[in-house]
Amino acid sequence: MKFLVFNFFYNEMLCYYLADFVRQYCKISMQKSLIGICQMSVGNSKVQNFVQAKLLVEECKRLGAAMAFLPEACDYIADKPEESIEMSEDVSSMNDSLLGQYSNLAKTNEIWLSLGGLHRRCATDPYGKIRNTHVILDQNGNMQGCYDKCHLFNVDIPDKVVLKETDITVPGKTISDPVTTPVGNIGLMICYDIRFPQISTTLRERGAEILTYPSAFTVPTGHAHWEVLLRARAIENQCYIVAAAQVGNHNAKRVSFGHSMVVDPWGKVIACNADKIGVITAEIDLDYLKKIRTNMPVFNHTRPDIY
Repeated sequence: MKFLVFNFFYNEMLCYYLADFVRQYCKISMQKSLIGICQMSVGNSKVQNFVQAKLLVEECKRLGAAMAFLPEACDYIADKPEESIEMSEDVSSMNDSLLGQYSNLAKTNEIWLSLGGLHRRCATDPYGKIRNTHVILDQNGNMQGCYDKCHLFNVDIPDKVVLKETDITVPGKTISDPVTTPVGNIGLMICYDIRFPQISTTLRERGAEILTYPSAFTVPTGHAHWEVLLRARAIENQCYIVAAAQVGNHNAKRVSFGHSMVVDPWGKVIACNADKIGVITAEIDLDYLKKIRTNMPVFNHTRPDIY
């Protein structure tokens, strides 16, 4: 009789712990997601660039990614400023537009897309200028968020590179709230925004778990600052950083650094593509992020009263 009671008790306890283990395992698993990062090398053909993007997104899907991230200027990089304005599109409509093609791509593959930077035309912008707009599409192809690049890149490095975004681009006026996605709450930024930590801190305060920096970084600044800036933004905000990048020669005057990268909330580089077109993947673990924030609650220690 004692044996039967013990055996019953043992089996009950075993079932309890097994069920608890399954619950915990499922909870942890639900907090992990795979993402794909597409490194591109675009030119001035929107048709060819989309074919390249399509193949990369399909590869992300094949690898099991819930979301694919594309770089700044994933639509095109023109040879001349006036050509860049001429090729821009109004993204308010999905019909007969490049954005519509991306919408169908997301829907067909049932994957979320981060379109890191589209050249967006807006009738209200002065002097025929355009905007550099980061768009998020869900798995049904619907727009879930967009952001106009706030910090525009003007640089003149003698004998190396001259780029003046302000010649043709209107700066954004607002910080967009983080977008809730299956992989986490995503804060939208673009390239040069990385040098201004105030915007990333604001996004963290609004609930961001992933900060994005889709980019077409120049080679000199890329060698000097790309990785260290990405890791700094990850550490100070305790967020994942996802930075899809352009790479290689776009035309006779424009070359991008590449090195698409994912950094975890502790500042560790967990995925990197060096200097070629292709896809890398990384796991987003929100439980790990929460653990870091709990163990070192730096945002509870900020002193807005003194700065």
